[in-house]
Amino acid sequence: MAEAAILRVRHCRADIFCRRPPERCPACGRPLRGAGLPAAPLRLPSPFRHGHRQLRAFLLRPTAGTFLGGYDGKSDLHVGITNSHGVVYNYNEEGVHRAETGWEQCISIPLVQPDMFGLLQEWDKLLEEFSVGEAWLPHRYEEHDHNCYTYAVAFINSVLAAQGKQQMSKSEFTEKFVIPQTKKASKYITLHQELTANEFYIVPLPDQEKQC
Repeated sequence: MAEAAILRVRHCRADIFCRRPPERCPACGRPLRGAGLPAAPLRLPSPFRHGHRQLRAFLLRPTAGTFLGGYDGKSDLHVGITNSHGVVYNYNEEGVHRAETGWEQCISIPLVQPDMFGLLQEWDKLLEEFSVGEAWLPHRYEEHDHNCYTYAVAFINSVLAAQGKQQMSKSEFTEKFVIPQTKKASKYITLHQELTANEFYIVPLPDQEKQC
C-alpha cells in the first residue's frame, strides 16, 4: 500500500507541510528557490511498515481499516508477532491466527537483535510451540484481560525467561516500546489528515527554532 509522501519546508518562521514542493512560500509568497537549506523540501519518514516484511517483530494496527484510512485515534487496536517469514501470529476470540495478509500498514517494534544468533534460529519454533498452548484456545479469550496484547506480551516474556532476563508487565512494555512509536504515528496521522483536506499545513516554530 503506497503512501503519498509528506514533505516539510521551513520558511517564514514556520514548518510548512505539503505533498509537493511549492515554488513559492504559501505564507509570504516569496520564491523558495535560493531561500537556503531550511527551505529545501525534506521528506518525513513514515512511522508505518509493511508488517509481513518485518521479521520477528511486534506489530500494531487498527482492528478494522488502516491508520491512514480513517483511523480516529480511539478505535480498537490489534497486535501480533511475526515469525521469520513475516507470518503474523495473533490471538482473538477465534484463537490464534497465522496471517499472511492484512498487516500491510503497521507500527513495528523489532524484538530480536541481529547478533542474537541462537534466538534467530529458534524463533519460529518457540512462537509455534507457545501458540498451541491451552491458554490461547478460543474460549479463554476475554476482551479486556486475556486478549491479543496478553498473548503478545506473554510470548515476549516467555522468551525473556528462557534467556534468564527480567520479564515485563503490559504497562512496562507499553511505556517503553509502544508509546514512543504511537506518538510519532499520531503526529503523522494528523499531518496526513490535514493534507488530505488542504494543500498546505503550516505550523509556527517555537521561538528557539525560528529562522527565516
